[in-house]
Amino acid sequence: MPLAFQSANKGEIVFGFFNIETDMLLLENYFFYASDFCKTIVEFANCAIPENFNKEFKGYVIKERKKIGDLIGAIHGVKFVGFIGEVYKNFPFPDNIGSFKQSPEGYKNRKVIHEIITKYGEICSIKLKIEGEFILFEYYKFTKEQFFELINYVWLGGYPRWKNDKKPSYVNEMVEEIKLSKNDFLLRIK
Repeated sequence: MPLAFQSANKGEIVFGFFNIETDMLLLENYFFYASDFCKTIVEFANCAIPENFNKEFKGYVIKERKKIGDLIGAIHGVKFVGFIGEVYKNFPFPDNIGSFKQSPEGYKNRKVIHEIITKYGEICSIKLKIEGEFILFEYYKFTKEQFFELINYVWLGGYPRWKNDKKPSYVNEMVEEIKLSKNDFLLRIK
């Protein structure tokens, strides 16, 4: 489930997985695949001069809130509106709460997710760069401690955690590169 995280310039923002059967993340009204986020973090970890890091990756933006949908209504199976509602029509919340775990194979549902997101969102480039002492993730500034919380969330598999504690290979690669990195903007995952 997406959670509230602190940003340095916009206060609380929402970030995270929004359905356990997809590998898509959201950052407020931006949507992107976790693998693209992790690959960008790998590049950041390997950047020789982190202060010059400036990278973009593909994502989608949904400009109208009503087109995003109602996560709580979709989870409870009572309000299937917007992008999130349509995702939950295809991949409903599990009947057994014990099955509520983030799937490490969410990438297998990308074809369906792509068809849905293109109805509601516009393709965009999502920026990740250094701006002074901050990490700028699209329009949101984070201290390195705040940004680490986003990375750690993906590492853990969000609120429900990874199913059987099995992480996708792109998540493991991101963590290994962070551990080896000399980039002072990245805190180390232990």
